[in-house]
Amino acid sequence: QVQLVESGGGLVQPGGSLRLSCAASGIIFSSSGLGWYRQAPGKQRELVAAIARGGNTNYGDSVKGRFTISRDNAKNTVYLQMNSLKFEDTAVYYCNAKLPSFGLDYWGQGTQVTVSS
Repeated sequence: QVQLVESGGGLVQPGGSLRLSCAASGIIFSSSGLGWYRQAPGKQRELVAAIARGGNTNYGDSVKGRFTISRDNAKNTVYLQMNSLKFEDTAVYYCNAKLPSFGLDYWGQGTQVTVSS
């Protein structure tokens, strides 16, 4: 059974930092493409950051230079370091794991990030 479990969300003031973690089980983690997406109320889910099996990264325009995605294949965990947080970063953040060659696509349950003063 595949599980992606996010943690690290919470309430933070503008300009602050948070680090999200996503622990995976039941998948071939090292072969998976991994990503963080977010969805704010009334908006579509959007890509925040992605990291390929080889380590190449891709970021949404709104978070470039502020967020960093990384992966630890030994721990089956993907991270999202979020710095200089803004009000508009408030959303539910979801972890995603893909194995396109097998047509597999998994999602975590989401973790709430609220940026508020």
